Amino acid sequence: MSTGEEISGGTAAEIAESVRTLVDRGDLAPGDPLPPVRALAARLGIHRNTAVAAYRTLAGAGIVVTQGRAGTRVAARSRLPQEGFAAAPAGTHPAGASGTAGALRDLGSGNPDPALIPDLSPALAGAVGRPVLYGEPVIDPDFEAWARSWMAPDVPTGEAVRLTLTSGAVDAIERLLAQALVRDDAVALEDPCFLASIQTVRHAGYRAIPVPVDVEGMTADGLRAALEAGARAVVLTPRAQNPTGASLGAHRAEELRAVLAQHPYVLVIEDDYFSYLSRAPFRSVVGPEHRRWALVRSVSKFLGPDLCLAVTATDPETADRLALRLSPGTTWVSHLLQRLAHGVLADDSARELIARAGAQYAARSAEAAALLTAHGIPVTAGDGMSLWVPVPRPAGEVAAELARRGWRVRTGDEFRLVPGNPADEASRHLRVTVHGLTAEEMTRLAAALEAATRA
Repeated sequence: MSTGEEISGGTAAEIAESVRTLVDRGDLAPGDPLPPVRALAARLGIHRNTAVAAYRTLAGAGIVVTQGRAGTRVAARSRLPQEGFAAAPAGTHPAGASGTAGALRDLGSGNPDPALIPDLSPALAGAVGRPVLYGEPVIDPDFEAWARSWMAPDVPTGEAVRLTLTSGAVDAIERLLAQALVRDDAVALEDPCFLASIQTVRHAGYRAIPVPVDVEGMTADGLRAALEAGARAVVLTPRAQNPTGASLGAHRAEELRAVLAQHPYVLVIEDDYFSYLSRAPFRSVVGPEHRRWALVRSVSKFLGPDLCLAVTATDPETADRLALRLSPGTTWVSHLLQRLAHGVLADDSARELIARAGAQYAARSAEAAALLTAHGIPVTAGDGMSLWVPVPRPAGEVAAELARRGWRVRTGDEFRLVPGNPADEASRHLRVTVHGLTAEEMTRLAAALEAATRA
């Protein structure tokens, strides 16, 4: 174990680079402590704030973790949780869902049902046409007309709709934050939170301020506290919040609008990723006087993740800033994808399938929630692809028991901004995607979960 005596440098950047080099060489290993800030500053002959800035840079890059009085240590080389894939709990040797040896049945992916995604084949012929060249408009005219009708009813009153296309909602949020923030700026995020938002903020070096989420979504008191703590941007999900399934009620949306009215220049990003599939009405938290806002909607949940395309409506200034980050031939969204998406969405049968998909996801979640409740695990079905299941003991223990019974689920800890406190509510929840299960499989899952919570 190294004591960090090899760390050198006279500026924050030089010190951070020195630590990175020591970690890359293996001279500093996961878990090794770094010198206290005052001790490092005294040894290097620098101001204490320089050492603080270096450690903050390293923490933002995920190289070290700060642990309060326990000091700063080199971070473990653990893979960040990824949406669409849930890792099996360590140390488990699962049986299959039938009780025989085999692979785990994955209920942690959060993926849509392939049978409920429209067939893209009929629209392919119409998507192929005249080649699009450099310097042409970045939005296909037919797709733009459709997108305006999709976004216009839900933007602040009196605003002209300014549209930007990106390669999915995550790309949109990343670009929106990048055009408004610099490293170390604070961002208010829901806690628990969508995995990709956590990763976006962490990789860019922003400071995440957790805002609690309850059955109606982001809380007004939590948002107020985050803004008072200096948050310069807010990312929230107005409906089908991932992972909890919460949707804003009319009163909660009004409360959040009132809080944000005191901070009109804070960038507010509403990630309405579930849109067409949602059973809840869209309620915006952006008031008519707010100056910096964005509404992001992706087609991934109803047309499939491979059709990576999102529409963002913004205020004019944000739209102009985003336009500088999008150029034909490099970072724009392919017109082939735009034409393909428009061809599918213009088809009556495809739209009927999308509507049926939203109803089926909701029905399957309600059936599973009722079944789990009957097995002594009270669950309220929210909106979205998955159930947020409360368990009476640490979720990691329950997930490990479920894995031994052949089921893979996600724990609430994966969605927390600051993991580590097993007493937190999210640490006693599982996120379970159930829409692909048959009635017989659902019954076996309920029995397995009941046994796992009692083990």
